[in-house]
This record gives sequence, structure tokens and C-alpha cells, in this order.
Amino acid sequence: MFDQHIRTLVVVGAQWGDEGKGKLVDVIAEGADWVVRYQGGANAGHTVAIGGRSFVLHQIPSGILHPGVRCAIGNGVVLDPDTLFEEIEELIADGVDVSGRLYVSDRAHLVMPYHKLLDGESAASKQIGTTGRGIGPAYEDKVARRGVRVLDLRHPERLRSLVESGIAHANTQLAAFGSSQRADVESTVDLLERLAPRLLELADDIGLVVSRARKSGAAVLLEGAQGSLLDVDHGTYPFVTSSNTTSGGAVTGAGLAPTSIDAVLGVVKAYTTRVGNGPLPTELDEPLASEVRRLGNEYGATTGRPRRCGWFDAVVVRYASRINGLTGLAVTKLDVLDTLDRLGLCTGYELDGETFTEFPGDLVTLDAVKPRYEWMEGWQKPTTEARRMEDLPSQARRYLDRIQELAETRIAYISVGTRRDQIIGL
Repeated sequence: MFDQHIRTLVVVGAQWGDEGKGKLVDVIAEGADWVVRYQGGANAGHTVAIGGRSFVLHQIPSGILHPGVRCAIGNGVVLDPDTLFEEIEELIADGVDVSGRLYVSDRAHLVMPYHKLLDGESAASKQIGTTGRGIGPAYEDKVARRGVRVLDLRHPERLRSLVESGIAHANTQLAAFGSSQRADVESTVDLLERLAPRLLELADDIGLVVSRARKSGAAVLLEGAQGSLLDVDHGTYPFVTSSNTTSGGAVTGAGLAPTSIDAVLGVVKAYTTRVGNGPLPTELDEPLASEVRRLGNEYGATTGRPRRCGWFDAVVVRYASRINGLTGLAVTKLDVLDTLDRLGLCTGYELDGETFTEFPGDLVTLDAVKPRYEWMEGWQKPTTEARRMEDLPSQARRYLDRIQELAETRIAYISVGTRRDQIIGL
């Protein structure tokens, strides 16, 4: 993927998340010098299968599994320091050497224990169906300018003052929620003081470090979490995450200039899924929904929650292509459809006699639309051994060709299994 023309690549999810970005990043990272995670937090999980083992990475970029690659957590991430070190220790136990290869932006905001309390008690969090990992409240404090950043760990007196202010606000909110739980200043400060030495060892000005690496000719991969339809500005608001998951958020969250991006790869499943509440126009009826969930093992890597499943929605992916400036698509989990006799492709929505071929921002409209489908013949043959486009059944090739046409974006990769070697590059 990297060449003399592409030195900085962004990988984004082009649906509602869980598209298989971790596997694509893992494969592409083999040719990268740096992999930078630019937004989200420990609410997301990337699953990567290597040699019969499965790694679930929540905050650490997927490139960490390649020995020569340096990885960074950017300023756009809200970092849970406690679980970060748990993740590091799990990698070390599995034989992955992270020493000298993992960096954290000193501008990144911290997810505090009181953020998790708020996330668990908030009625809004329950309505949206968040993971309860404190991500929303952490971003809320960031925007309200009362957040705690990694660099604040260098200044104990300032740190205590920030914690006291944050806890006072959190406890007021908890009382308003009718919760009996309260955050405690001393235990929070103790936790941060215990973690500070290890975290500050990893801290650096990531935007500066990566910019210098780019100037020296390094290949940089920018990795996001969640998907485009969960972007706080461009997604199905309010059923979204609390950050910008699209390519515009990549440069902001990594500390780079917009002109630094050379290409944007959008990852999509060969069908559609989403976790939590919110619209999913192509959602399958039972028993097919449960069958596809079983075939695709559609359960959240972080929470284990069952994912809702639907037919491929070309309206969604074409929209994601436009707002991200996609230069290519990676279609994952094609093999999940191997046994189905026919497949639906959503080409538009209908409501009160009107046809929508562009994705509406109005949730009331989106909740009421009916998908318009093209039906295609299934291939009912295994695709997991295919390593070239020509190895795929003709019906599968026609299905992919039609996705490419409807999404108005060329397909660059096709994944037919969980392993690294089960990717077809075009």
C-alpha cells in the first residue's frame, strides 16, 4: 500500500464500526514505520488473529504486533492509563516486545475513574447504549476545559487541583442522576501518582515526532476506531461516539497537517452491522439475523454484546466515501456470506413516495425509511482459500463489482477469513 506516492495513509471504518480495521491495519503495518491511533478510547476493540492466536487491542495500535514498527497513541485519544498497562502486560506475556516502540501523546486526555461512574449512571449513556468505559464523559470534560492531560502528571499540585475540580463536577452530576455513588479525590490522586512514572516514560509530543519522521521519509499509518457513521458530526447523531471518526479527525487527533494525507482506505464488511441503539435501515429479520450473527461471530470485542446485522447498505458506504475522501475500499468477511442463496444490496431508501439515494442527516427521516434492494444470486461455495480475485466464484465477483459501482470507490482489498494470509490485494 505504501509507495513513493503514498507515505501517509489513513484507515477508517466506513460503516458503524467493527468492520475489521484491526486486521487490515495489521497487514498494511508490515510496510509502515509508524502506526498512530488518532481518536476513541478503550471502548473500541481490534481483533487480530496471528498463527492461531487472537489478540484484542483496545488502545494500543495494531501495528505493535510487527517488531520493527513504532506505535503512538495520539492527542485525539482519551486514554485509560490503568487498562493501557494491563494491555501492555498481556502483550508482553504473549511474547510481544513493546519496549521503545510505544509512545503516548502528552496532550492526550485521561479517562478518570469518575468518568466511568458517570457513564454507568447517565440516562443518556443508557439510551444510546455506550460501553460504559467513560469515553463520553472524558470527551465532555475535554471540551469543557476541565480535563486532565498526560502532561499534567508532571505537576502534582496542578494535578490535584484538576482532580478536585473534576470530582466536584462529577459528584454534582451523580447526585442529579439520583445515584448514591460518589467519586473520591484521594483514591483518584493515589491511582494517578502510581501510574504517572510509567506513563510519563511513554509521553512525547507525538505530532512533532511523527512530523519529523515523515520529513525523513517514514511511512505513517493513521488508525481510527469505530466507524464513520458513529462520527459525532457526520454520524447518526445522537447515536454516535464522542469524537470525529472520519479522516478529518485523523490529522487533528495525530497532530499533523491536513495536507499530510496521501490516501484514505475505507474498511467495510460485505454486509452491515452495528452495536447499540440507533438506526440500521437494512437490519435483517429473524431468523436470518441470528444466522448471519452466528456465521460472522458478530459479538463486540470489548463488551461481548451481540451486533445487529443487515444487508450491505451502499447509501451508507457512498456517504462515507464522500465525507472521508476514500481512495479505496477494503471489503471484509466476504466468506460469512458463502452459504446464503441470495443477497440484498441496498441502493436507496424510500419514504412517502420519495426516493433517497444520499444519506439523510435527519434521524426522524432515517427511522422511517424503507430500504430499496437489488437482489443478487449467492455463490454457496467456500471463499476462504481464495488468494486472487480469479479464485472467487463468479457470483462473488459480480457482488463485489456491484458494491464498487454503488459505492463509487474502487475495491483495493478483499478479506475471506480471520488470518493475515486470507486477504486478496487488488
